[in-house]
Amino acid sequence: MKEDATLTPAKIVAELDRYIVGQGDAKRAVAVAMRNRWRRQQVSGDLRDEIAPKNIIMMGPTGVGKTEIARRLARLARAPFLKVEASKFTEVGYVGRDVDSIVRDLVEVSVKLVRDEEAQKVRGRAKDAAEERVLDILLPRGKSFTDRPGEPTTSTDASREKLRTMLREGKLDDREIEVELADESNPLMSVLGGQPGIDENALSGLKDMLGSFGRKTKRQKLKVPTAWLALTEQEVDKLIDHEQATREAVHRAENAGIVFIDEIDKIATKAERHGADVSREGVQRDLLPIVEGSTVTTKYGPVKTDHVLFIAAGAFHMAKPSDLIPELQGRFPIRVELTPLTAPDFVRILTEPTNALTRQYAALLATDNITIEWTPEAIAELAKIAADVNQRTHDIGARRLHTVLERLLDDLLFNAPDIGTQTIPITPSYVKERLGELVADEDLARYIL
Repeated sequence: MKEDATLTPAKIVAELDRYIVGQGDAKRAVAVAMRNRWRRQQVSGDLRDEIAPKNIIMMGPTGVGKTEIARRLARLARAPFLKVEASKFTEVGYVGRDVDSIVRDLVEVSVKLVRDEEAQKVRGRAKDAAEERVLDILLPRGKSFTDRPGEPTTSTDASREKLRTMLREGKLDDREIEVELADESNPLMSVLGGQPGIDENALSGLKDMLGSFGRKTKRQKLKVPTAWLALTEQEVDKLIDHEQATREAVHRAENAGIVFIDEIDKIATKAERHGADVSREGVQRDLLPIVEGSTVTTKYGPVKTDHVLFIAAGAFHMAKPSDLIPELQGRFPIRVELTPLTAPDFVRILTEPTNALTRQYAALLATDNITIEWTPEAIAELAKIAADVNQRTHDIGARRLHTVLERLLDDLLFNAPDIGTQTIPITPSYVKERLGELVADEDLARYIL
């Protein structure tokens, strides 16, 4: 994978600013980490292998943008991205997932990413090949065609071109044809798949192995558009060089993969505590080799984690980063603190991002011919209510805006199909009328908001 040389730290921060409000320190840290990957690729000789990524710990309350920063960063860099929760993993011998599954899942994400990219390159040719197969079914070669009974038939080539035109114009969409498709059903996999304790990665490998022996096909009757789409996917699969795609996917996972470990604070423990904390420390020690750099066996071959970027995050209300075992602390040299969100931050979140919630709700209601117009004063009132509820109950950050907005627009979302075409301004009085009493009753707000 060739890193984008034009993706400077300043440009990365500017792109993250389109979706995430504030948190400049965290954005700066991940931007530098991403640029260092490109810099490493420019280093020649043995020194390149010695340059390890500088892993990051993000500290901050829930709902301030920790996960979103990592996810948007991965999308920006077209890098394999995996989010896992540290509390889902347990020490070997306890019930839970094996930490090696992090690497296996990351490779699966990488394989899908690369194959989707390769499929995009060949989809045009695949669609043309599928079109020929549909035409072969509709009009077997050597036969003529007329779309009106009683008319003289034309030559085979002319008939085929006439049929091709009708196919492209959608005039054959109601016709059914019989196509031969791969039969993916496997009774053994269906039985094993739902059983507790079955490793899904091992099951996937078993499925691939069994699938290579006597792969079955079945004939299905489908409408022409559906059949065309299914045959296109078959042709895409034939045109992709799967071995090359797999090698590229493993390389990309090793050199560009990003693993986001959420709730890292839930496995932190103080030295003097015992009981359940023994398992927490065990999880840390199991995670250590993965983060330090090790080789994990996957169904695509061995995968090294030496240059995977790990971003850990946690609220750290009950624990501190120093409560992690020293070896793990040492593998996360960069630490950034994300600040709690205030009412002015909420105003920016509701207005500035490309995917702002106000725009999302406006787009949803527009499908029922309802136009809502947000006034700046109403947005300020909403932000004030969200910040106030966060302060009085539990601070869940920007996620509070989801609950407040859903409550505000509840009647409108329910009745929109029956109202008809209307333009409804959202004013401060509209906000106070629907949320005022609810917010004033602290006990009620605690349960509903």
